[in-house]
Amino acid sequence: MAVKVYVLLAMLVFAGVVTPIAHAELLGGILGTVLSVKGIVPCSIGGNSSTTSVFPNAGVQLRCASSVLGSTTTDNNGAFSIVGLLPLVFNLLGCNVVVTTPLVSCNASLPSTGSLTAVLKPVVSNLGILDIVPGVFSLVQNIN
Repeated sequence: MAVKVYVLLAMLVFAGVVTPIAHAELLGGILGTVLSVKGIVPCSIGGNSSTTSVFPNAGVQLRCASSVLGSTTTDNNGAFSIVGLLPLVFNLLGCNVVVTTPLVSCNASLPSTGSLTAVLKPVVSNLGILDIVPGVFSLVQNIN
């Protein structure tokens, strides 16, 4: 009798672990890819956050083609995180991260027109979630 209880308990634990994974895989497969974009926005053109100051309180958007798939604001450390679905109709190669706050808000010596943008770099796919980081941010004129 005790063996049956342990087998039943093991099956319930296994089902509890597998169900969320299967659910994420199913939703990701039907609706698109679940993705997580995380990074730090530098207060410079063509620089990265490890060698320059960061851009706090900046508006950031995840754009694919001309569609905005998510938006957020950087924290005091210039960090941002956008989690959402990449619909099946979009190719990740056509997506980028765009800083919507004018650059002069961060540094008055930077251009007053244009936007910082970065292409996306997939890092790892875990449990149906694609983790992505932005590449080097560069200035793009007339992105809007």
